[in-house]
Amino acid sequence: MSAIDDFRHLSPAAHWLVRYAMRPQAVAIVAICVLVALGASTLGLQFANNGADSLFAALGKALCGPGAQLSSNFVMALAFSMAIWSAMTFVMMLPGAAPMLVTYAEIADTAAAKGIAAVSPLILAAGYLTIWLIFAAAAGMTETIFARYLTALGSETSTYLAGASLLVAGFYQFSALKNACLSRCRRPFAFFFANWVDQTGGVFHLGLRQGLFCLGCCWALMLTMLTVGSTNLLWMVALAVVMTVEKMTTSETLPRAIGAILILLGGIVLISPFNMWLSPPA
Repeated sequence: MSAIDDFRHLSPAAHWLVRYAMRPQAVAIVAICVLVALGASTLGLQFANNGADSLFAALGKALCGPGAQLSSNFVMALAFSMAIWSAMTFVMMLPGAAPMLVTYAEIADTAAAKGIAAVSPLILAAGYLTIWLIFAAAAGMTETIFARYLTALGSETSTYLAGASLLVAGFYQFSALKNACLSRCRRPFAFFFANWVDQTGGVFHLGLRQGLFCLGCCWALMLTMLTVGSTNLLWMVALAVVMTVEKMTTSETLPRAIGAILILLGGIVLISPFNMWLSPPA
């Protein structure tokens, strides 16, 4: 009997969720495909609305550039930005939630096998994603307003902000708060064991708390998307890989190594006169 078949006491929908949570590589591949699709749609809008000289120029902006001003209409720009951030946070954060979902499913399946009431892992996932959807809405609104000010301030200011955000993310990797939140994300069993509930509202609240732990772990990395660009596909994929690997390993050195790399990148961006990969389109 496979490990996936061990969850036979869960509902079909919950069984499906756990099956994919136990295969984070497959989830990551799907996530990358979704991000590429989002990037392709952004590419089309950039090519149509931003006056790119060629399709290749627009492709370069979509792959390696920050978010473009996709519409002069604030409401349309806000809606598109929030949609991008919602999809992006969903596909970037769900693979990293695999340890939490599988751990809860193991406990719930054991409880169900003994005839003890257990709430579906889907409720836990819903609570977890609620935190990130709230973050996505706030980030989308911030980006839409932020982009208009950056357009007025010029590319030099946006480059300095990008460098500063990389430095903040890098130094945060060494903080006690980062370490505490990452430990909760890596080792969810103790949390569920100490806070186990069998009511739907209670499990949803556990998902919210786990989402907050994850936010505390990853907010500084996600913040860099505001300055490097929410349509920067290379940066999206890099962050998704980093955050997932960071949560699925027990290495104490890895977070510090990531922090050192971010600090180095931030310093390079701030002191280098040539930042073509970060500079917004003219």
